[in-house]
Amino acid sequence: MGRVGFAAKNIAFGYIGQAATALMSFVLRTIFIRTLSEQLLGVNSLYTNILSILSMAELGIGTALNFALYRPVAEHDTEKVKSYMQLYRRAYYVIALVVACIGLAIAPFLRYLIKKPGAITVQEMTLYYFIFLFNTVSTYFVSYKYSLVNAEQRNYIQTNINTITKIFTVALQIVVLLATKNFLLYLLTDAFVQLAQKLFVNWYLNSLYPFLKEKNVQPLTKAESGEIWTKTKALVLHKVGDVARLQTDSLIISSFIEIAVSGMVDNYTLVINTVTNFVNIIFNSVISGFGNLIATESREKQFQLFRVYRFFASWIYGFAVTGFFVLLTPLIRLWLGDAWILPASAVDLILIDLYFKGDRVVLSNFKTAAGVFEQDRYLALIQGAVNLVLSIWLVQVIGLAGIYVGTVVSGLIANVTKPVIIYHVCFDRSPAGYFADTAKYCLTVGGVTLLCLLISTRVIAHLNILTFLVMGVLITVIFNGVFLLLYGRSEECHYLVQLVRTRLHR
Repeated sequence: MGRVGFAAKNIAFGYIGQAATALMSFVLRTIFIRTLSEQLLGVNSLYTNILSILSMAELGIGTALNFALYRPVAEHDTEKVKSYMQLYRRAYYVIALVVACIGLAIAPFLRYLIKKPGAITVQEMTLYYFIFLFNTVSTYFVSYKYSLVNAEQRNYIQTNINTITKIFTVALQIVVLLATKNFLLYLLTDAFVQLAQKLFVNWYLNSLYPFLKEKNVQPLTKAESGEIWTKTKALVLHKVGDVARLQTDSLIISSFIEIAVSGMVDNYTLVINTVTNFVNIIFNSVISGFGNLIATESREKQFQLFRVYRFFASWIYGFAVTGFFVLLTPLIRLWLGDAWILPASAVDLILIDLYFKGDRVVLSNFKTAAGVFEQDRYLALIQGAVNLVLSIWLVQVIGLAGIYVGTVVSGLIANVTKPVIIYHVCFDRSPAGYFADTAKYCLTVGGVTLLCLLISTRVIAHLNILTFLVMGVLITVIFNGVFLLLYGRSEECHYLVQLVRTRLHR
């Protein structure tokens, strides 16, 4: 099966899994809000972010090793794959120990991170946190094995396992909440199922790749291990900066505003992530194909597919963001009620960052597949510093919206600098065309969004499920109609159309 075939299979399984888990996640969140306090929802969001920050200990070695695996997998060099996987395993065992130690050291300070905890005691805070910590640490003993599956472009294996686990976990948690209304049992249910999944994954992947259990493994050469550590050192800086930019919002909210607001933001995040996960299935499914492409094809072919990839991202992210600008807050109002609505200024900033994130996903995925890590190794640190300084300063001046001003500004730094690096290093071209396309796509999305907002003032003036669905149909027709009208004759659109036709006729 070729790159397109693997990508199509990954996307198909990804969509099935995402649809199933998204529906159940919304049901679970609704029951959670109805049965437990908003403070516990905020704690759930905060601890998820804290453990994401602790995952910084991974420090990019997984990304560097994934890149290193593309060529030996493409060349069916089993001995070299064994060597890389042995290094990967040892590194992740050390990382698990580091995360456990740091996580335990943080526990005494939890009380200072949670403002207005309501009826939650310090002992309860700590116990809940330890369950989150156990889930994170135990993941490192298994997750490294997925790198081989993904390097073979068989991402659907991980997707299917995660989907089945998620459905089973959510079903059990729903039963637990309805029967007991107990947050501790809710967390323990998730921990138990996750542990069972990890034991299964370890057995299954050992069966799929029996050579992973072999003891006769040749160590990597100094040149090979040196390349990995060079890229890892660069990725350390990327990882630290990304954490400071992407994983600190919930901490700032719970520390400077209150823990309940963190839960309110998490509801918006759930909706946004549900939709963007559908979008990202496509991008994540082709990333391993890019690795294979870069290892085997010419720069001209790489550039052609990069432009197609970027065009499609601008289209699909633009469509999603336009829909969110018009329908996100009405959806929260229909789902949970007015008490859970965030200020419009904060929501608008979240969505502006989401649109530009589409471009960053394209740039980061291609950069990762090409192994371009060193050239912008300080960029993420700069972004992280800008985000933290602006967010902490402005949250005290203008409230919640101030946090997302920092997010938007720090994100735009990458939107400007990464294209320059990629076009220079990967394509040996000027990035002027990239920025011209950016302006063109931004104007298109902005214009269509304003038009849809104007129409919505009449269509959903009396909000109900029917008017909400009608507005969704109008947005779909208007946005995609305008995009086809303006860009339907472009080379990128022709390529996508031809690709779809080829797949349909198989």
